[in-house]
Amino acid sequence: MTELAGLTAALKPNATIGIIGGGQLGRMLASAAARLGFRTLVLEPGQGCPASQLCNEHIVAAYDDPQALQQMADSCDVVTYEFENVPLSAAHFLQHRLPLYPPSRALEVSQDRLLEKQFLQSAGLDVAPYHNVESEADLVHALGDFGGGILKTRRFGYDGKGQKVFHDGQCGDPAAVFSELGGGPFVLEQKIEFTSEFSVIAARGLSGESSFYDPATNRHEHGILRQSTVPATLSQRHIDQAGQMALTLLNALDYTGVIGVEFFAAPDGLLINEFAPRVHNSGHWTREACSVSQFEQHIRAVAGLDLGPVARHHDCQMFNLLGDEALDVSKLVAEPATHVTLYGKAEARAGRKMGHFTRLK
Repeated sequence: MTELAGLTAALKPNATIGIIGGGQLGRMLASAAARLGFRTLVLEPGQGCPASQLCNEHIVAAYDDPQALQQMADSCDVVTYEFENVPLSAAHFLQHRLPLYPPSRALEVSQDRLLEKQFLQSAGLDVAPYHNVESEADLVHALGDFGGGILKTRRFGYDGKGQKVFHDGQCGDPAAVFSELGGGPFVLEQKIEFTSEFSVIAARGLSGESSFYDPATNRHEHGILRQSTVPATLSQRHIDQAGQMALTLLNALDYTGVIGVEFFAAPDGLLINEFAPRVHNSGHWTREACSVSQFEQHIRAVAGLDLGPVARHHDCQMFNLLGDEALDVSKLVAEPATHVTLYGKAEARAGRKMGHFTRLK
């Protein structure tokens, strides 16, 4: 079965947008869709998930459940997703029945770190040196070549999970490492001495129209994004270069929607660390500091509407609220220039993203 052709005209009000995934990103997408007059249907196995509190309909089923997917295809005009580990089988099922944005190719590339790096290089975009690691012997060789590095599972790692850092000359027991991280395969990335870690949120519409928001400098703790600051500590040359690199990636993927691209500013130039084919944590600040947020921009794109302006009207900082930090936000909401967003999650666990706040300057 061949892939179904995409939208031929913009969706009308009251059209239904399907969202695979019911987390906080799906919740904020549903809110943005409602603002533009669209209905939303969410597919998510978790009862009472964040997005279920704002969407019009919630299908409680596994992401690859055939009956649920058919119900989504019958009920929606277009489908998108809020996380990159959507089963490819589900994406293929849907794109044969109705428009799916971003395309399944973006999912396929982003789900495997090796494929992702190879795709970026094929598009002429630079990444940090790396080795494919499929055996203990591969790991010994790669560590010997780099003298250390960051070992990452090729699939399913996020927020610092599925990673191990090797410092110079400290290789440890390869067999134990394979066991600890689930047996591979992996990629070993050479550690980069970068001057800035930042991200760009970019968008591409159905017509090929594209744009990007100002980059944000990011600070991580234990592999989890803690803070994004705009404007970023970058030269204008690097800002322009990063934006163009993001647009090159969008075109290479024949993409529709919003994408988050993470960068390192290294002494020899800009390197792409990874990309996420969805709205991105480091772009939450756009809700308060821009006329059109990344969430509305994504809905505009997948609905076939023109993209909105990306100009920023405030400097700002965005902070994630982790675990029990979100249980009492009374002091934050009392600050006139601080905007708090909580995700409606029932359980606060250590390191879990429970909300965020953006402080305008």
